[in-house]
Amino acid sequence: MATLARELRVSSAFVERNFNLVKRYWALEVAWFIYSVAHSLAMGFIGAGMAQVGGQPVDPGQLMLYLLIGSLVWSYLAVVFDAIGEMIAWERWEGTIEYTFMAPVSRSTHMLGSCLFAVVFGLLRTALILLAGAVVLAVASLSFVGLGITASTLPLLFPERGAQMVFIAQTCLLLFSGVYYPTEVMPEWMQAVAQISPATYALNGIRASLLEGRGVLEQAETLLPLLLIGAITIPLGVRIFTAAERFAKRTGRLKRSG
Repeated sequence: MATLARELRVSSAFVERNFNLVKRYWALEVAWFIYSVAHSLAMGFIGAGMAQVGGQPVDPGQLMLYLLIGSLVWSYLAVVFDAIGEMIAWERWEGTIEYTFMAPVSRSTHMLGSCLFAVVFGLLRTALILLAGAVVLAVASLSFVGLGITASTLPLLFPERGAQMVFIAQTCLLLFSGVYYPTEVMPEWMQAVAQISPATYALNGIRASLLEGRGVLEQAETLLPLLLIGAITIPLGVRIFTAAERFAKRTGRLKRSG
């Protein structure tokens, strides 16, 4: 218990440090928040104008809500993915990567602190836009934590282009997950890929909650796949990160700037 308490304290230190970084770069966070709000509103206006542009009778209110849900859920999941996937890039930007990786702190503790920060920060940020679907989003966070840990190895292994590769991975998730359209409109091979994306189930769950009024107990087909994906991707991501860390240390890639 004493060891567990110590690890939690150390993890909370990483959470506090990351929030301090957010405060330091508050202007950038404000800019991204304004972008997220504008992006969500733009998706709503698309739904409102669809009938006029397409010349077909549609329910603009239903379409607006559908697109807004997709935009808001993706805004949250993207924050979680970015915060975890770029935790190595943050260390490199701040010039602390060598100190962090050589400190007597287990890597699981480091990642736990970064993941806790990502989930808490993502929830707080999204709550400012819309308070809805917290249960589905919380479960979806587990899956995105695992994917984010795996993506965080990219800046570790590829200092020059790793952060850009994290963005590419996030963009692929956006494409396949049905953020702005039902996955049924995609080609069959893309629909198959969508079945393994946690964002697909998160979006389905939030939309079922807000559009159909379904409660948590009625969302087993959404929550169970999310839990399963999280149970697979988190330990797998940790193992991949551990292997990547060993490789980076062996090849001398823990430099402050790439």
